[in-house]
Amino acid sequence: AADKINLMPQDFFAELCEQIIQHLNHKIPGVNTAELCQRMQTSGIEINAGDLEKIANVISFLFSTAARNSLSTEELVTTLGNAVSTLPKHAVQVIRHVWNERSKSISVSEDARSMATVGQFVDIKWKLGVAVSSDSCRSLKYPYVTVMLKVADPSGQITDKSFEMTIPQFQNFFRQFKEMAAVLETV
Repeated sequence: AADKINLMPQDFFAELCEQIIQHLNHKIPGVNTAELCQRMQTSGIEINAGDLEKIANVISFLFSTAARNSLSTEELVTTLGNAVSTLPKHAVQVIRHVWNERSKSISVSEDARSMATVGQFVDIKWKLGVAVSSDSCRSLKYPYVTVMLKVADPSGQITDKSFEMTIPQFQNFFRQFKEMAAVLETV
């Protein structure tokens, strides 16, 4: 990941580090590497989403491990220097600055660790569609519902999931949500 960090300008790397810290503090559900990658590519930086996800995972692991071990800024930088000699100077400066400013705010409670093993729901969008025709059938008139979910996986990466349902499937889905809402009202 160190060679990929070389591709990132300091401002984008700092933004990535800041999002990771916010995620570790449970302020945001995850790091939107796809959006950051798109902005970087628009700026003329050649990096792909997979590489950016790897960088985010490494930095997230670095910060969470440092928090778990209560490392000071100097201990973190020294450990980085011993472990990774190929890390670019600008990246070490950003890590030093972010950790110095924000390390005290990271909480690593047991509840947070156990909760982090499951993905977190971020957003839902849906749309109603009608399949009018296809090559094999002239007149379908088949209504369906497309559901698009944004989910932050345990590492903090935000991914989009989508699926389609027939109207009876959607009605069952809706009924189950109403049941969940009713149960939550009693809690």
